[in-house]
Amino acid sequence: MSKNNSVAINEKTSLMILAGPMFLELFLNTMLNNVDTLMLSHYDEFAVGAVGNANTILFMMNIFFNVIATATTVVVAQYLGAKKFDKMNMIYTLSFVVNLAFGVVLSGAFCLANPLIMQFLRVSPEMHHYSMMYLYIVGGGGFVTAVFNVMLQIVRCNGHTKIGMRVTLAINIINIIGNYLFLYGPLSFLDMGVEGVAISTVVARFIAVAALLFFFYASRIGRISIRYLRPFPKKLLMKMIKIGLPTAGENLTYNLYQTTLLSFVNGMGNDAVNARAYCNTLISFAMIFSNACAMSTQIITGHLVGAGKSDEAYKRVFKTLRTSMPITVALASINAILCRYTLQLFTSNQNVIALGQMIMLVDIFVEIGRCLNMTFVCSLKAAGAYIFPLLMGILCNWGLGLTTGYAVGVLMGVGVAGIFLGTATDECIRGLIVMFYWYKKKWVGKSVVDKKEILELEEEVPAET
Repeated sequence: MSKNNSVAINEKTSLMILAGPMFLELFLNTMLNNVDTLMLSHYDEFAVGAVGNANTILFMMNIFFNVIATATTVVVAQYLGAKKFDKMNMIYTLSFVVNLAFGVVLSGAFCLANPLIMQFLRVSPEMHHYSMMYLYIVGGGGFVTAVFNVMLQIVRCNGHTKIGMRVTLAINIINIIGNYLFLYGPLSFLDMGVEGVAISTVVARFIAVAALLFFFYASRIGRISIRYLRPFPKKLLMKMIKIGLPTAGENLTYNLYQTTLLSFVNGMGNDAVNARAYCNTLISFAMIFSNACAMSTQIITGHLVGAGKSDEAYKRVFKTLRTSMPITVALASINAILCRYTLQLFTSNQNVIALGQMIMLVDIFVEIGRCLNMTFVCSLKAAGAYIFPLLMGILCNWGLGLTTGYAVGVLMGVGVAGIFLGTATDECIRGLIVMFYWYKKKWVGKSVVDKKEILELEEEVPAET
C-alpha cells in the first residue's frame, strides 16, 4: 500500500479550516478578473469588450474541462474516506492524463474554429482582431487550465486548501506583472497589448500547474505514472464521466438560462444593462462565502460517505447551513444597504443607481436560495447523487426562473429587478427541493465507493508497492 500524506478529514473537521483558504482563493480570482478589466480599459476601450467576447467562449471550454475535474473531487474524496490509498495513484494518473489529452484536443478544436466563432458572435471590426488573438493564445493554452483544474481538486481533496489560495495569489501577482510589462512597462514597445495580456495569463497558469505538481510530489500525496493505468481502468473512467457530464450539463444549461435572461435585459435599455453589470460585480463578492462553504462541505461529505458514515455526512451538511446562511444573508443585506453608495464607484447616473438599489434588495432572496442550492447540490454530488441536481436545474431554471422573470420583468413592466425576482424564485424553490431530497436521505447508497465497485477495481488495478 502506498503512503498517503493527505490531511485527515472527518466529521470533526472544522469547516473554516477548509472554507477560509477557499474563500480567499475565490476572492482573489474575483479580484483578478476586475484588475484585468481595469488595466485593459486604460489601454484601449475596445480591448475590454474584445476580451469579454473571448472569455464567453473560454468559459464554455472550461465547462468541458470540469467534466473530469468535478468527478475527480467526488472520487478522490470518497476513496480517501474509504482509506483505499492503494488505488489513489491510479485515480490521480487517470484524471491527469485524461484531462490533459482532452484539453489538447479541445484547445486545438477551438483554435481551428476561431474564425467561425467570431463570425457567430458577430464581433465588431474594432474588436475582431483582439478577440481572435486572445482566443488563439489563451484557448490554445487551454490544456494548461485543464490540468490545473484537476491538480487543484486533488490537492484540495487531500485537505491542502491553503495551497490553492497561495497558488491563486501567485497567479494574480504574475498576471498583473505580465500585464504591466506588456501594456505599460519595458515590453510595451512590442505593441502586443491584448496578446501580451493573453501570454501573461497562460504563463501564470503554467507556473501554477508546475507549483501544484511540485507540491503534489514534495508532500508525498501520490505519484502520477502511466504504469498505474495498466490495465486501463475503463470502468472507473466511465464512472467519472457519468459523474462529470451531469455537472457539466447543469452548468451549461444554467449559462444558457442566464444568457436568455440577459437578452430580456438588453431589451430594457442601456441603463438596465449597466445596472445589472454593476450589481453582478457587487453580488460576486457577497456569494463567495457561501460558495467556499459549499465547496468545503463537498470535500468533507465525500470523505464521510466514502468512509461509510452517512449519518455523520447528513448532520454535517445541516451544520454547514447553520453557519453559511446567516453570514450570506448578512452580506447580501449589507450590499443592499450600502449599494446606494457603492454603485457610485461605477456610475453617477441616478437612474442606474435606482435600478441597482431595487436589484440588490431582490438579491437578498436570490442569495438565500443560492446558499441552499450550493450547499445541498455540492453535497449531493459528493454523495454520488449527481443526476437529481441536473434535473432540478433544468426544470427550475427554465420552468420557474425564466417564466417568472419574463412575466414580472417584461410583461408586468417591473424591469430588471423583475428578472432578478425570477432568479430568486428559481433559486429558493430549487433550494428547498434539494434540501428536502437530502433530508429524506434519497442519496444514501449512491456512493462511488461500494463493495461491488471495490471488487471490480481489485480485478482491474494491480496493487501498488
